[in-house]
Amino acid sequence: MKIIVESGATKTDWCAILSDGSVKRFQGPGMNVATQPFEAVKATLLESVKSLPNEPVEEIHFYAAGLIAGNTAVPESAKNLDAALMDIWPEASKEYASDLLDAARSVCGRAPGIAAILGTGSNSCFYDGKDIVKNVRSCGFILGDEGGGVALGRDFMADFLKKLMPEDLVEEFSSKYTVDYMTVVKNVYQGSAPAKYLGQFAPWIMSHYDTHEYVRDLADRNFRRFIERALMQYDIATYPVGVVGGFGYAYRDILKRIAGEYGIRFSSIIPTPMDGLIEYHK
Repeated sequence: MKIIVESGATKTDWCAILSDGSVKRFQGPGMNVATQPFEAVKATLLESVKSLPNEPVEEIHFYAAGLIAGNTAVPESAKNLDAALMDIWPEASKEYASDLLDAARSVCGRAPGIAAILGTGSNSCFYDGKDIVKNVRSCGFILGDEGGGVALGRDFMADFLKKLMPEDLVEEFSSKYTVDYMTVVKNVYQGSAPAKYLGQFAPWIMSHYDTHEYVRDLADRNFRRFIERALMQYDIATYPVGVVGGFGYAYRDILKRIAGEYGIRFSSIIPTPMDGLIEYHK
């Protein structure tokens, strides 16, 4: 049996490819495998593996943000994870890879192409069919993440606090959320998950895309900045772009329209990578 794991802070998607070729998928608790201690990672794994079929495990392919492959089989950020998996499946071969390689394999398979993540955050790369050979760094929600939900929420919140948006939008937003100045500052500068906090506002913002010119301009600019600052650094004339992520998928029609102005073609825009990963590992 092969196991594919795609781990995030809030949820983990699991897939088992059984010896007869059938597939079982389920969702488990999230893990921050780069920062959580060994016992916490192991406890989460043990809870999740109860849902796996009772077959010997031959291969494990574990994808998560921050698991950057280097010169060693086990990246530094995966040492606790590796120790936990060794306790559970000592005989299985194990691969640790980043969410960016996960996206590239999902949308490109074993062919060269450009892959992009557009979720809460954003990232992109050129993939040669085996490895990531070029990456315009995301830089996180403070310095980058253009195109994602967190960048949209960040820019909207800055305008909201500075009163740089239509008053009716200010009033409606204020009536729905607790967004006084000190609450926002505390969540962004002292909170445990500032990117998640800012990104949560993206669906509400985008629900006003068709009715507020301010929101249209803000959202279009968010996608344009990702295109101009990231995608245009790749060979878009030769290769199409595959996109993975809930934010990009939800607003794919807007993304396609804007990207078309730059001559960008899309091979696929999908919400999650697991379907592509199953085909890749089969």
